Amino acid sequence: MTKQSKADLALLIITISWGASFILTKNSLNSLGTYNFLAVRFILAFTISSLIFYKNMKKIDKDTLKYGILIGFILFSGYAFQTVGLNYTTASKSAFITGISVVLVPSLSSIFFNKSPEKSAILGAIVALIGLALLTLNESISLNIGDLYTFISTFAFAMHIITVGKYTVKVDSIVLAIIQIGVVGILSLFTSLAIEKPILPPISMVWFNILVLSVICTSGAFIVQNAAQKFTTPTHTALIYTGEPVFAAIFAYFVAGEVLSFKGFVGAALILMGMLVAEIDFMSLLKKKKSVNQ
Repeated sequence: MTKQSKADLALLIITISWGASFILTKNSLNSLGTYNFLAVRFILAFTISSLIFYKNMKKIDKDTLKYGILIGFILFSGYAFQTVGLNYTTASKSAFITGISVVLVPSLSSIFFNKSPEKSAILGAIVALIGLALLTLNESISLNIGDLYTFISTFAFAMHIITVGKYTVKVDSIVLAIIQIGVVGILSLFTSLAIEKPILPPISMVWFNILVLSVICTSGAFIVQNAAQKFTTPTHTALIYTGEPVFAAIFAYFVAGEVLSFKGFVGAALILMGMLVAEIDFMSLLKKKKSVNQ
């Protein structure tokens, strides 16, 4: 298995954990405001990560701090615009519009890295985007102000993937991830203080949900992403992340008994197919098969 294959597998595991996080997040938001929840989740993740990797944090330098603050601000912008948008649009439309980052990343990457993305990755992205549409959209496809806010967040999430890919190879990837997490936590806290009345979670089960989200879906996920993107492309990362609603639907079925429609199953299958198209070089395999037969 190549380093890129291992990196993509690590990103897939992250995507599975984010798919599982929807149930935990939904339960937590019943007791906390949105930014209040994000502040607790990310500040707790930052604290735990800093304690575990305190030796790395002691070696923090100016470049790592600079890149981490920049990427953290971009990541928070994605969460902020997406959350505002959810007040005016449906969760399904938000999920689809956010997934548009899968086609934005190749285009923006070619500008930043002056390098054309692989044809297989572009094809896979298009297939996955069609799958996202089938999985998340219903008959109502009219656009409103919430959709515009969500679309803005899509650029932020795409830029997060790209900037991580650009800067993680230059500095300590673990420290870079921890700084991002801390920036999101601090900005979420300031936002919560401005527009909400922040409180500490009042129920032990909410604390359990947030602890799992902080350790696995935030600290672990972003540290692994920063490390993995040293060995894979931003386009592959974006494409793998389209699997998030697929795994969310799987966990929703087993935990909450939610059942996908036939259209949803087709959409999920297309998303997985898009990943395979990008990961496997079918043309090379066909050429090898022809050469063996000859």
